[in-house]
Amino acid sequence: MPELDEEVVAALDAAVLGWLATADEHGMPNVSPKEVFAHLGGDRVVIAHIASPRSARNARANPQGCFSVVDVFRQRGFKLTGALHLHGPDDEHFDEVSAPLRSVVGDRFTLRGVFELTVAAVAPIVAPSYVFHADEVTEDSMVRGAMAAYGVRPASP
Repeated sequence: MPELDEEVVAALDAAVLGWLATADEHGMPNVSPKEVFAHLGGDRVVIAHIASPRSARNARANPQGCFSVVDVFRQRGFKLTGALHLHGPDDEHFDEVSAPLRSVVGDRFTLRGVFELTVAAVAPIVAPSYVFHADEVTEDSMVRGAMAAYGVRPASP
């Protein structure tokens, strides 16, 4: 896959939380929340390793991963799968891959490493209502329903 399209990059930029899925050498899955990540350009996404020892072990043992982001109000997002590489602070490429994350992390966290996902496939994530009730569901109705469920209102401009 040569480059992530604008819609996927916009979803990554807008997301406040993502989920990194890895599996160990025996195929045992693990999923871990990630709050610091960025599109590095082309087909590459970088994800901060702040407190993910199991994800780090899994990435070393089984270099495949899946990173998902979902807009909880629109109830749609993307699943990105591909080769996963963990760069440690002593890695020759660490400065490059960590650059877009360091400005977000600042002094708030210690950046123990960077997961680099080279995306091979992108799949949409959509709530079942979009599929099974397509004739009555719109993105606006999904947002209104989610806001009501979460007890929140849109921010005033």
